[in-house]
Amino acid sequence: MKKLVFLLTFALPFTLLLTGNVAVAQTTSAKPFVLGLIEEIQSKELSEKRVLNIYLPQGYNPDDTVKYPVIYLLDGSADEDFIHIVGLIQFYNFEWINQVPKSIVVGIASVDRQRDFSFPTTDPEHQKRFKNAGHSDKFMSFIEKELQPFMASNFKTNDDKTIIGQSLGGLFATEVLFKKPMLFNRYIIVSPSLWWDNGSLLEYDPVLLKETFQQPTAIYIGVGKEGLTPTKAPRVMEVDANLLADKLMGAKNKQVKVSFDYLPRENHATILHHAVANAFKLLYTVDGGR
Repeated sequence: MKKLVFLLTFALPFTLLLTGNVAVAQTTSAKPFVLGLIEEIQSKELSEKRVLNIYLPQGYNPDDTVKYPVIYLLDGSADEDFIHIVGLIQFYNFEWINQVPKSIVVGIASVDRQRDFSFPTTDPEHQKRFKNAGHSDKFMSFIEKELQPFMASNFKTNDDKTIIGQSLGGLFATEVLFKKPMLFNRYIIVSPSLWWDNGSLLEYDPVLLKETFQQPTAIYIGVGKEGLTPTKAPRVMEVDANLLADKLMGAKNKQVKVSFDYLPRENHATILHHAVANAFKLLYTVDGGR
């Protein structure tokens, strides 16, 4: 395993540390501030290596019998959403808050979002504009057949699994919910790009709406003041998110719990942090979700 490190820097005397393209002043007594681990796994499903940023909760000990929930974060690079989502987890783990159980976070670093997060579209305009799109089935297989088994084999995990996705990531999380809902028991779906393929996913008949579906599943749907979407016949993201929530609230069993959250002061660029914070409060109880 490689350590993902961030440095706290202070006054002179210092040495110059180069991290990527950034020069960082480092005192001679500075020590690495370790936030998590970096893993690389070779995916047969995707025919490429994938980078995982992994946060382990305070007190994690591979020799203990304690096992932890896992939160799977799409767009999980260090320069995407990994750091601030981990910050929310750490904040809600404070003993005087105890809103969310201590959890492992695995950030899946993006390679090609359009390819990984979207299913094939029949829209000729989108086929031309998004040439690499339409391979979410492979990414779904990667999560099911490779990533989740990798986490179970290498870390102290239990059966509690959450997925967080925004925009195209929200589209993908919705597709997983509809087509393979057993992969996760908590879904945090923010500003989903349901406009893809002219909203066809909203017409899908998911198994979790049927009386035979018995897995307890908690779903959060958050949307801000998003506006029109890039389609020939423009759709409004707020409307699509409402339609998704209404559809899910029509489930014929009590195992599916849906929370809908409209954040009118947030837009597509600013919503994620606020929405995930709200999701943690809505999807978990005050005793840490246990």
